[in-house]
Amino acid sequence: MFYGLSRLIKKILPRQLFYRGLLIVATPIIILQVTISIVFFDSLWIKTNKGMTKALVNEVRTFIDAYDNDENNKDYIIVMFKDYLKFNIKYEENKSIPKINSERWFSPIDRSLRRELKSQNLTYSFDTSSYVNLIDLKVKYKNGYFQFFIPRERLTNSSVRLFALWITIPAFLVIGIAIIFLKNQTRPIIKLAEASERFGRGENVEEYSPSGALEIRKAGYEFERMRKRILKHLNQRSEMLSGISHDLRTPLTRIKLQLEIIKDENIKKKLSDDIDEMEKMLNEYLQFSKSNFTEKNEKFEIVDLINLLVKKYNQKNIYIEKTEQTIFNGRKNLIQRCLSNLVDNALKFGKNVKIYQFISKKKLIIIIKDDGPGIPDTEFENVFKPFYKLDKSRNKAKSSVGLGLSIASDIIRSHGGEIELGKSDMKGLEVRVSFPI
Repeated sequence: MFYGLSRLIKKILPRQLFYRGLLIVATPIIILQVTISIVFFDSLWIKTNKGMTKALVNEVRTFIDAYDNDENNKDYIIVMFKDYLKFNIKYEENKSIPKINSERWFSPIDRSLRRELKSQNLTYSFDTSSYVNLIDLKVKYKNGYFQFFIPRERLTNSSVRLFALWITIPAFLVIGIAIIFLKNQTRPIIKLAEASERFGRGENVEEYSPSGALEIRKAGYEFERMRKRILKHLNQRSEMLSGISHDLRTPLTRIKLQLEIIKDENIKKKLSDDIDEMEKMLNEYLQFSKSNFTEKNEKFEIVDLINLLVKKYNQKNIYIEKTEQTIFNGRKNLIQRCLSNLVDNALKFGKNVKIYQFISKKKLIIIIKDDGPGIPDTEFENVFKPFYKLDKSRNKAKSSVGLGLSIASDIIRSHGGEIELGKSDMKGLEVRVSFPI
């Protein structure tokens, strides 16, 4: 029960910190204002309004009784009520009380007046909305009716508007100040989140300057230290692999020169094949060592990139099944290298390759399928590890060092995307790549 209630509350609550903070500040103020308003209207305004309405109806009743019992001074009674009670009274003889079109049941004044008039057993009709400062009250008398024009102030207390004004303006003022302070407090968090997101996508992030509260500053300092450590690690890895690859090229060049003096063609061919394989491995090492942070983002048409990639292979067994015109913001050369690695991998183990590209739920989806032997489900995670070679099912690429999928995965995740493997409907491997757009 409590778990379900907790989930319901989480769904109702806003997700952003700013709105949660605003809710924490504004909710007590609103509850306090509503409570004070209810207490005020119940204990003061409604009771005061009820007392004023009851006194007014009693005065009307008194006038009718006095007018009915005094046969000689009826005009004097009307003048007296006008002078002392501010009643403008007119007697409409041989007329029936006109019916009102609608009754305002939502108005406290109307409800109180209606209740008190009924308690005096009077036949009546009144209008509280046609005049700004007057209330039009009609009460049946003999074969006609009295029409009373009564000042509205006799039924309402002007302090109510002042009270509502003074209780509302400070509440909005406090909430407005809270919004300004919350904006200032959440802005450093938003900046830190944006910097983390950009860094996670592999974009160039300038040195982050922490700001805001102490805890946020501490998080900002730790992020900056982490960013520098990661960049240092990537640079060291790139320099190490580049250095190793460069150093190995020198002895390979000398070996190539020495091969020319070998007369045995069989031995010469075997050694040459081994050297070619080593050079291919070194090229893959260099490709893996290239940092994703050196290239800047640019906007380009992903369909043009796919068409250019397929055209480069110049093979009829690569089919573009579906494409949608999409402008993508990313590192173009890295995306091209990623797709090239995936297509190379598909062509290496399969005869036919199909490419799909479309938009789904604000994501760019690229699917590459082949009809090769596929990969066992248990090896889906392992094949993304650097230098991991799968020999059981896809063992044709003896010269591969197991970096193709690792490079592709690094490029995709550096753009904030995801890569998933699965079984294709061509009975081979299906690679599904998704990028946020």
